[in-house]
Amino acid sequence: MSGLARLDDDLKTYDDLARKIDDVSVLNELAQSESDDTVEAEIKTAVESLKKELDELDVRTLLSGEYDDRDAIVSIHPGAGGTESQDWAEMLLRMILRWAERYGFEADLIEAQAGDEAGIKGATVIVKGRFAYGMLSSERGVHRLVRISPFDSQKRRHTSFASIDVVPLLDEDVAVDINPDDLRVDVFRSSGPGGQSVNTTDSAVRVTHIPTNIVVSSQNERSQLQNRNVAMRVLQARLAELMREERVAKLDELRGERRDNAFGSQIRSYVLHPYQMVKDHRTNHETSNVNAVLDGDLDGLIRAFLEWRRVQAVQ
Repeated sequence: MSGLARLDDDLKTYDDLARKIDDVSVLNELAQSESDDTVEAEIKTAVESLKKELDELDVRTLLSGEYDDRDAIVSIHPGAGGTESQDWAEMLLRMILRWAERYGFEADLIEAQAGDEAGIKGATVIVKGRFAYGMLSSERGVHRLVRISPFDSQKRRHTSFASIDVVPLLDEDVAVDINPDDLRVDVFRSSGPGGQSVNTTDSAVRVTHIPTNIVVSSQNERSQLQNRNVAMRVLQARLAELMREERVAKLDELRGERRDNAFGSQIRSYVLHPYQMVKDHRTNHETSNVNAVLDGDLDGLIRAFLEWRRVQAVQ
């Protein structure tokens, strides 16, 4: 049924584009036959809209991986550097959330640990939308930020690191056998800046898979049972990826090469001082509009990554 729904979505996309192209063509023919230039602005707007939709469809052709059309589980962790890196991790979390909002995707923040002074110590988001995993796989790796630190009274330039990990969310009917004896389940009280999302009871759940030392937490659901169910789905997804990595005998099949969360390991650099630039070190794609990228405009970076990935796959 999931596969059928995805095929139906492809057909609907094609039919909608074909209809829109026909509509614009008819409008253009009428305008020419009647020498009516009053609809020129309407035609121009329609053509620009079609161009954007065709560009998005073109990106879909690059998303042919086994799990590219799945939802994504995104985990963000600060590197060494204390408050600086924790603040940078929170900026990256906002970037991912804003990107999801741009695409109309649902983003469920299932766990977030507030930093000691600012930022976050870690966060996990489930992004729900077709091709969420395929597109967000471009963000997997270490991200470096260079800026004048807002936490430095002497206004010195600092370099911070944070990592993003992305795995596909499995369908509920795809199960990974987990021995209950291999699990340690802890309950605790949710932590955060306050508000309705913070529970006042011990309903948050942390699940540790002892053989692999994979730890998953969920704290934003209303009950302990709901948080446990969410944590188990995330754990299943991470264990499934680990099994895939072992099966193909290479770590970069889905997760990419593991690197230290520090100098020399970054996949992308964001420079706010002394100049403005975002550069992806895998694809060499650059943009000077750093603020737009941090506000979720990742289209150029994602497309460049997907094209680079396709070339790498055939080399």
